[in-house]
Order: sequence, then structure tokens, then C-alpha cells
Amino acid sequence: MNVTIKSLSGPWDRGYALDKHKIKSTFAGYNEYGYKTFNTVRTEAGEAVFRLKYRSDWTQAGLLAAAVYEHIVPHFPQLGLVIPMPASQARPRQPVDAVAEELAKLMKVNSFSGIIVKAPSTTGKKLKDLGTKHEKAAELAGRFSIKDVISGQGKWNALLVDDLFDSGASMEAATNALKTYSKINGVYVAALTWK
Repeated sequence: MNVTIKSLSGPWDRGYALDKHKIKSTFAGYNEYGYKTFNTVRTEAGEAVFRLKYRSDWTQAGLLAAAVYEHIVPHFPQLGLVIPMPASQARPRQPVDAVAEELAKLMKVNSFSGIIVKAPSTTGKKLKDLGTKHEKAAELAGRFSIKDVISGQGKWNALLVDDLFDSGASMEAATNALKTYSKINGVYVAALTWK
């Protein structure tokens, strides 16, 4: 997969995204239900994320994990585990969890999908509908907690994986929660795409 990685700034120790999600998107009219449609051109990583999330093409999980392993993981120190971002939408199978599992296999470490717990919104607002990072951070305040699911003693560097990096509010809230966990040493982040 051809990618153009980008450094991500935040409260984590170091972070990168594989590539921009969309190259361009043009309005194409309305469908039979009255919804707007668009002709969208995506990067290879963006297309893989789209196919994984919205077409349930689970083969894309392995391709995205391989790209993260090849292009992002070498920029980090020794990592001891992979943690997927908690999902914002309920699905029978979570795309980010699938990528994290495939990536953990390549790295020969464990993936823990249950460490970060995200409480439901008390306002009913969706992050994608909020305009500013400040609004998103306010919506996320106090919603992330940690569940102690790592057995044994020790501290590990964790790789936090998400599908799309926009304002960074979710990744920051999750990182701050992870930093309170006594078994986490450093927090490193990898986003599959950025907006």
C-alpha cells in the first residue's frame, strides 16, 4: 500500500497517520431517498478504511495492519500491546478491533479491546456532528475509563489504533485515560487515515 505518513501531535509520546482519507469529493446529486450523493476519490488507505467500515470487506483489516506495521511501527520503541480505540457506533464486529488484532499478530504482542471503556453520551450528540475540537472535547469529558484487563505485573508501551484522525479529541481523551493505568508506560498512536 502506498502511503504518505503524517506525524500527529498530542498528549501521546509519538503518533502517526498512514495517509489522508479523501483526495477529493464532488456532489453527484440526490439518490432515490433524497440523500445527497458524492463521487469520492480516496487514497489507498482511505479506500481500504471505507471498504472495511462500510462494505464489511474484512480482508482490508490485514492490509491496513500490514501498512501500519511497515510504515508506522518502526518509528516507535518496543511496544508491548495494541489497543483499539473504543467504537463510537455499535456493530456486530468492530473494524478497528479487527485491524488491531491483525497488527498485534504481526508484532507478536496481544491486542486488548477492553482496556478503554467509553461511556455512552449523556447529551445524545455525535462527535461527527460537532464543529470544533472544543465542542468534541466537552462531549467526551469524563466518558473514558480504564478496565484492568492485563494480568501480571509490569508496565508496557501501548499502541493505540484508530481509523480516522480528525480533531484529535477522541485520541487525546483515550490517551489521557491510558496514562492513568499503572500497567501502561508510554502511549503511541497510529491512525489509519486523517481527515
